[in-house]
Amino acid sequence: MKYILFLFLTISSLFSAELILTGTVISNNQKMIPARYMGYVKKVNFEVGDRVEREDELFELESAEFDILEAQADLGLEQAKLMLIAFQTRVRALKKDEKNLKRNRKLFSKENFRIQMQDMQESSENAEASLESAQVLVREASEKVKQFATIAGYLKVLAPNNGILVDKRIRVGDMVAPGMLTMILVDMDHLEIEAEVAESDLKYVRRDKVVDIKIPSLNYKASGYIKAIVPSANPMAHTFKIRVHFEKTNDMIFPGMYAKVHVDLTDEIANKIQ
Repeated sequence: MKYILFLFLTISSLFSAELILTGTVISNNQKMIPARYMGYVKKVNFEVGDRVEREDELFELESAEFDILEAQADLGLEQAKLMLIAFQTRVRALKKDEKNLKRNRKLFSKENFRIQMQDMQESSENAEASLESAQVLVREASEKVKQFATIAGYLKVLAPNNGILVDKRIRVGDMVAPGMLTMILVDMDHLEIEAEVAESDLKYVRRDKVVDIKIPSLNYKASGYIKAIVPSANPMAHTFKIRVHFEKTNDMIFPGMYAKVHVDLTDEIANKIQ
C-alpha cells in the first residue's frame, strides 16, 4: 500500500513539477539617442510616451552659425571652380598659340623664333602649374562642402527605428554637445523577459529550452524559449540572469511589466528516478 502511494505521488510529481521564476518584460532594442553636433536645440518634435516611426525627425539644432560656414564653403568651391576654368582656358590658348607659331615659323628669323618659343614654353609651364594648383583647390573645397553636408545631417536627428520615446532630456534652447544623451527610444515590437535563476537551480535551465510565460496583470499566457543564460552571477544573491524570447501578441504588453517564467522539470525528475 505504501509502495502504491509512493508510486502515485511520484507519477503526480512528474506531471506537476516546475520551476517558477519571476522576471520583467524588457525591450531587446533600446536606443540611446546622442547629439552629434554642438549647438542649441531649435525644435523638439516628440514628448515622452509618443510613438515614433523610423526616419521621423526627433529634434533639430540651431543652424545660424552653421549656415554662415556652409555658405563660405560653397563660395570657396565656386571661386576655385572659376579659377580652374580660367587656367584651363589659358592652357588651351597657349597650346593653340604654340601650334600657330610652329606653323608660321618661316615668317620669323631663327633667333626670333627661338626666343618666342622659349617664352611660350615658360608661359605654358606656369599655366600648367597654376592649373594643377587650381585642381587641388577644387578638390579641397569639394571635401569641405561634403563635410558641411554631413554636419547638416547631424543638425536634424532622425529616429533609427520604430518605438516609443521613454525619456527626453532636452528642451528648446538647451545647449547640447557631441555624445550627450538626449533621448531614449524603446522598440515595442521586440520584447523579451529577463528573469533571475538561483545558482542551485541553474542545472534546470538550458539554452533553447521551451518554457511557459505569464504576465499576471494582463492574464496573458504564451510559450517561449530560453534565448540566453548570462554568464555573470550576482555575488550577493548567487543568481544568474536568463533571457526568454516570446512572440508578442498583445499590444498592451510594455517593458517593465512583472512576468513569470514556468520551467517544466518533468524530464529532470524522470531522469533522477531512472
